[in-house]
Amino acid sequence: MAQMFDLTGKVALITGGNGGIGLGMARGLAQCGADLAIWGTNADKNRAARAELETFGVRVVDYVCDVGDQEQVETVFAHTLETCGRVDACFVNAGVGGKAESFATMTDDEWHRVMRVNLDGAFYTAQVAVRAMVAQGNGGSLVFTTSGSAYFGQQRGQHYGASKAGLISMMRAIAVEHARHGIRSNAILPGWIESEMTAPALGWDKFVANVLPRVPMRRWGDPNDFSGIAAYLASDLSKYHTGDVITIDGGYHSF
Repeated sequence: MAQMFDLTGKVALITGGNGGIGLGMARGLAQCGADLAIWGTNADKNRAARAELETFGVRVVDYVCDVGDQEQVETVFAHTLETCGRVDACFVNAGVGGKAESFATMTDDEWHRVMRVNLDGAFYTAQVAVRAMVAQGNGGSLVFTTSGSAYFGQQRGQHYGASKAGLISMMRAIAVEHARHGIRSNAILPGWIESEMTAPALGWDKFVANVLPRVPMRRWGDPNDFSGIAAYLASDLSKYHTGDVITIDGGYHSF
């Protein structure tokens, strides 16, 4: 079993891997020996994440990439392959939150700002990863980060929920089409996790008073709570696990 969790020789790409859930997943992958490629839009955060992850004794490269720009994705993925040689697992994690005051006043620009990163960017990233995995000939693992809003909606965040629901549909379609190539495709559905994106909500006393009692674990999630699932999905232990949405939420969506 220890050997099956050994990711030595594997390369994992994590978009949005310089903080939050993405960095938590990267830590788990690095602890198990995977070499890493970190993509993010903030060069300083990329460098800081790289320095931390290198302490695990693995090779780490970082690139500035706006996943909503297809040309950038293709160019940066080519650089990643050139530097790392291969990509065995791709964590399609980069995303942005909604900023609309209401659905009635949501602008076209706001709708497309979220869709551009959360859905278009996921498509661009997953597509180049699948192409590479098919060419490599020995399969691989795709992992998307979705949201409970994909199932339950989010007021003032209809665009956010729609983008995350689209991820699930895309993930399952990839799982079916590319199983023949040995490619697994799954999604992770987080609950309320402490990160820069959730800081405004988790720092609001009224929100904490109303929501935290609904989390059976009675705490917010930590990015490191995603280290284990990342290592599992990148490992051979998950080689028959595909088309699934794995919920890690402290029981929030079961309450």
